[in-house]
Amino acid sequence: MHADAVGLMAESTMQVRVKRIGYEAESINSYELVAPGGGDLAPFTAGCHIDLHLPNGMIRSYSLVNEQSERKRYVVAVNRDAEGRGGSRLIHDTVRVGDIMTISHPRNNFVLQENAAHSVLIAGGIGITPLLSMIRRLEALGRSWELFYAARTRFAAAFLDDLHALRPSVHQSLHVTFDHAPLGRKLDLAAIVEGAPAEAHLYCCGPLSMLKAFEAATTARPATHVHVEYFKAREKPAAEGGFEVRLARSGRTITVEPGKTILNALLDAGMIANYACAEGVCGTCETRVIEGIPDHRDQFLSAEERAANKTMMICCSGSKSTTLVLDL
Repeated sequence: MHADAVGLMAESTMQVRVKRIGYEAESINSYELVAPGGGDLAPFTAGCHIDLHLPNGMIRSYSLVNEQSERKRYVVAVNRDAEGRGGSRLIHDTVRVGDIMTISHPRNNFVLQENAAHSVLIAGGIGITPLLSMIRRLEALGRSWELFYAARTRFAAAFLDDLHALRPSVHQSLHVTFDHAPLGRKLDLAAIVEGAPAEAHLYCCGPLSMLKAFEAATTARPATHVHVEYFKAREKPAAEGGFEVRLARSGRTITVEPGKTILNALLDAGMIANYACAEGVCGTCETRVIEGIPDHRDQFLSAEERAANKTMMICCSGSKSTTLVLDL
């Protein structure tokens, strides 16, 4: 790796020790991370995620599930996804208590609106993770909230005990359903959205099918009151190539050939670029567009931000113009 790239990574990452690994549900483990020498970690807010830098070079993002007032630890939960790209399997199979890991500083793309009169949170499977941190924060603030939580079975539902332990009357705020259980049914997202108070903020995190249904159900709601967190890409990255990228700051012009993304082309040319998920989900690679029309393929920017064409995610988005000028 180029020396400048090493320095850039060192500035944006930190070392932590794996203090504890817990079983949370079928295929889901939690990982408690602490400073190797003790002491406080960087502060975070509900909805934050960190990137885990894995030994094979993969970088994977995971939401923090613990209370944001905690300074001595980060807790993430990892679902061993048999159909994923291998990061979660590597973590489950190789990470052990006592290991030192490299992680990013916390970042928040899924911000909790703490002053909302009421919050409606919708989780599917491992999508409970960012919402759990939000619920802990809402409880600490004494705010009104409801959680609609869908999992395949009771044994696949992580953190139910944590939720029930929040307060004696918490069951009034919890609505849990198990899709694959006898008499089980899917969440009726249209009914949930319709039944939410007009001033409520709505949050959803889960599989793509749930997120698409949630977005369809909330089209009549103010965009500022609707919040979505994607864990996976919704569409394939733009790899058609056939255009040039001019880098305004470095003065270089890079040809993006067919079969490559902009990020691939930059890295192959020895350029330094921030990135993590490589799927347009986390926002790490967001880059300012000076000229040209991007072909947006990310899940990070809003529809309005995409239309403005002021920034783009270079890991997955391409170009509709023959030349893009980027602030790199």
